[in-house]
Amino acid sequence: MDSKDLQILSILQKNGRIPISELSSQLNMSDTPCLRRVKKLEEAGVINNYCAQLDPSSVGLNAIIYVFITLRKNTIANADDFEKAVNSLEQVTECCVITGKHDYLLKIIAPDLLNYERFVKKSLGSLSCIGSIESSVVLKQTFSNRLLPLSL
Repeated sequence: MDSKDLQILSILQKNGRIPISELSSQLNMSDTPCLRRVKKLEEAGVINNYCAQLDPSSVGLNAIIYVFITLRKNTIANADDFEKAVNSLEQVTECCVITGKHDYLLKIIAPDLLNYERFVKKSLGSLSCIGSIESSVVLKQTFSNRLLPLSL
């Protein structure tokens, strides 16, 4: 990956719907080589999706909760079961294996805290591999940046 690829990625992170003609113009390239580079980045899995970033509150999702999960037993089977189960839960927007006291950190989004409570009781609480659940409710999100710092 060279500096042109990084420039392409930087622009596409900000606007995935930019026409190839405009992208190539910003990069001082012709359309065909620019498109070839984009396709190569897609095929290599560097670009794995294009999507619209939505404002959660505008679609009625007003609660963001970070959930610390500790497995009952830290085994490969329990980890696989847990990861498979939470991957299918629509409210879970992120799942990370972490170090320290807990095994996982989840980011959950819900319409409100009552909905989150039902989610914990019905979905997370039903997973026998979970030993404990600790929640931290976000009072105010000051910003959310989905852009990767490509200049590092």
